[in-house]
Amino acid sequence: MAVRVGIIGSHGLEQFLGLSGRLESHTLETPFGPHAGPLFSGELDGVSVVYVSRHGQGHLFNATRAPYRANIFALKQLGVTHVLATSTVGSLQEFLPPLQLVIPDQVIDRTYRRPCTFYDDIAVHVELGFPFCGTLRQVLSHAATASGTAVPSQATYVCVEGPSLSTRAESLLYRAWGADLVGMTAMPEARLAREAELHYAVVALPTDHDSWQAQPPGQEEEGLLSRLSHNIQNVTAKGAALIRRALPRIAEAPLACRCDSALAMALWTERTRIPDEVRSRLRPLLGRYLPPNVV
Repeated sequence: MAVRVGIIGSHGLEQFLGLSGRLESHTLETPFGPHAGPLFSGELDGVSVVYVSRHGQGHLFNATRAPYRANIFALKQLGVTHVLATSTVGSLQEFLPPLQLVIPDQVIDRTYRRPCTFYDDIAVHVELGFPFCGTLRQVLSHAATASGTAVPSQATYVCVEGPSLSTRAESLLYRAWGADLVGMTAMPEARLAREAELHYAVVALPTDHDSWQAQPPGQEEEGLLSRLSHNIQNVTAKGAALIRRALPRIAEAPLACRCDSALAMALWTERTRIPDEVRSRLRPLLGRYLPPNVV
């Protein structure tokens, strides 16, 4: 299968990737409603890519309302095989300062208001012990090392519902759990990518130390917001640079791992009992497991 890399961007990533005005725009119909905004396909550094802004153009959707299912389904429809996503986060640890890119390997899901599966009508149970693609994370890590940049590749990401940020008590609780990052977008995105048999990894973009760390006395709110805005721009530029370094490595060395066949043992419903309408609606995801004799 030809490699095509989907890029799911946090705020402003497309500008730092240099994508603006270079790619073809797509608007697709999905069984899960509209995707967040136009999908842009083309080549970046010689690699076939499809870009979608997770929150829509102009950051229209907050983390709860972002159409995760439609975004992932649309990427699958366009032949995407691998997904690199960025996620703005707060750091829960002193050793992960703001602007330090991180490639998380684990997630704690504390969301509760978001549709979290494609398979509401049948029983599908994907394995999620390691929610991010290990081989894709390794490519990101090697790309960082080759450029002389230290990027931690083991970290636990707590995904909260939002839209408000954590209270100090919550932030301290997550630290007590041993978590390293707190954000709002890794779930259900990682779970849906696994259900779609896509290689998926996150480049986490720490902008601050979340609310567990007390601010220096006399620090004005306006100064904090200004510094946060500056950090978002700075760390997003770093994330974009890492993604561009990783793209050729993904294309040159196609990955093969459990992500490619995540549904092989996960589809529990008897094939003959899957309604025709469900087969048709979910064919981009389940087609390889529904042979012609049961259609």
